[in-house]
Amino acid sequence: MPETVAQRVALALQRHGVELIFAQSLPSAVVLACEALGIRQIAYRQENMGGAMADGFARVSGKFGVVCAQNGPAATLLVPPLSEALKASIPLLALVQEVERPQLDKNAFQEIDHLGLFMACTKWTRRVITADRIDDYLDQAVVAATSGRPGPAALLLPADLLREPSTAPSITRSVTMGNWPLDSFRPGDASLSEAAAILATAENPVIIAGGGAVSSEASIALEDFIELAHVPTFTTNMGKGAINEHGPLACGVLGALNGPGSLGSYSKKILDSADVVFLIGTRTNQNGTDSWRSMPSTAKLIHLDIDPQEIGRNFEALRLTGDVATTLRSLGEAIRSQDLTKRKTNRPRIEQSVAEAWSAFKEDRMVYAGSKAIPIRPERIMLELQSLLTPETIVVADASYSSMWIVGQLRGLRTGQRFITPRGLAGLGWGLPLAMGAKLASPESPVIVLVGDGGFAHSWAEMETLIRDKIPLTILLLNNGVLGYQKDAETVKFGSYTSACHFTPVDHAAIAAACGCEATAVRKAGDIGPAMRKAFDGEGPTLIEFFSDPDAHPPISLYAGTLDPVPPAVAGAA
Repeated sequence: MPETVAQRVALALQRHGVELIFAQSLPSAVVLACEALGIRQIAYRQENMGGAMADGFARVSGKFGVVCAQNGPAATLLVPPLSEALKASIPLLALVQEVERPQLDKNAFQEIDHLGLFMACTKWTRRVITADRIDDYLDQAVVAATSGRPGPAALLLPADLLREPSTAPSITRSVTMGNWPLDSFRPGDASLSEAAAILATAENPVIIAGGGAVSSEASIALEDFIELAHVPTFTTNMGKGAINEHGPLACGVLGALNGPGSLGSYSKKILDSADVVFLIGTRTNQNGTDSWRSMPSTAKLIHLDIDPQEIGRNFEALRLTGDVATTLRSLGEAIRSQDLTKRKTNRPRIEQSVAEAWSAFKEDRMVYAGSKAIPIRPERIMLELQSLLTPETIVVADASYSSMWIVGQLRGLRTGQRFITPRGLAGLGWGLPLAMGAKLASPESPVIVLVGDGGFAHSWAEMETLIRDKIPLTILLLNNGVLGYQKDAETVKFGSYTSACHFTPVDHAAIAAACGCEATAVRKAGDIGPAMRKAFDGEGPTLIEFFSDPDAHPPISLYAGTLDPVPPAVAGAA
């Protein structure tokens, strides 16, 4: 029997190292061909969640994620996760079934303009028309996803084409391009020498590292550079994990987490006094810069990014275009030739400032983290979780407050520890599927995901997928009965909030149990630790439902002086 185009697609995926795809049987011809080759199908319940699973897999595995979908309504549900991947620079390949070629533009069943649909949420979208080009187009899609600034690509596959016998391609392709970033490159020597001189002679240089610094190679290169150049380092939300937060120059996450009682309320003075800010792998977006207010107006900026368009987008800077790992290694060589006396002399003072910030934060947080109040304070849950983390634990969070609790309350234990948050678009409901993809990418790593009751309602159905595909992870659910951020932000901005912010009580533990998942409900602070230890020691998926305080919120800048009164000493100093 002759080889079909669908089989050529599967063989090309196998050539690029693909071992699993996230699909729901469609395009059937492709999925059947993949399964025949031993490529595993993870059958999601909804395309939005399937795209997020592929995203989580890509973030942890270092390979591109593959998600498949039917034409029409299924394809439209891929737009949100592809948009997240585009904003967060995650390489995905979406294989989307297209209507048969003779039926194009005839109002065929579930026909939609897929080219127009995906134009705004992918780096690259094409429709394959002829059987002899399938290898060409699939390789182009992989290159688009994994090269330069990574992102999603979509390949549209007409159903009739997939059934056709394949024809011999004009060029035989054998290269494997499954890992990312695909290409390594760095700026020229002159730019590196200029940056090295600026950093060496600065009085108070500071590094801010973003999501582009969290790959294993980039994180190691960053830690080496910090130690060599003696520069205190902050991370953005997406950059958390890039450095060991117990390092003497690690200032933690900043961004908008600088309200009263936060680490940022103490560490921000280090950034405020900076005369040079070295931005590494960050888009200088709103969340990472506290609405573009955090950069000292008098500081000189250096910006390293793989995407030249991001350098100087919001702040004028010395341009360093290249991948983080290669560039930092080369910059390290350049700075070795500089006189680093000033850096070494200033280091004890900087380390003391960093240590004092962490110490003050630790003392402040115990007001809530040590609380035995009912309902439970999220800070208490985070304190218990911190005590049980290992350097290999992968921590995932849903959007909104769940992300803020994770990045602001937990402290990373090693260089490259993974903290995954959907901060590209921050779509609710993506925490669980991101965690599922992460666990499939690293089966030996413990995976924990923090979700709120509002966001978790978007992804309940995937608990059945957890059981069916035997994906063991732990879900920590904060059930406060409200849509927390919406309620608080509306209160601050308008003095009241809408009726959508309160939910009807839901027994999430019962829902989990009905899917075959181990589940327990926790109402008292003293039961947090035992419940977590039991879940982490288990072999299957577990959900712990914590009944948490609806008035608790992370210390973000929006609430300073409103929901969070500024301490008199701070107000007086201002």
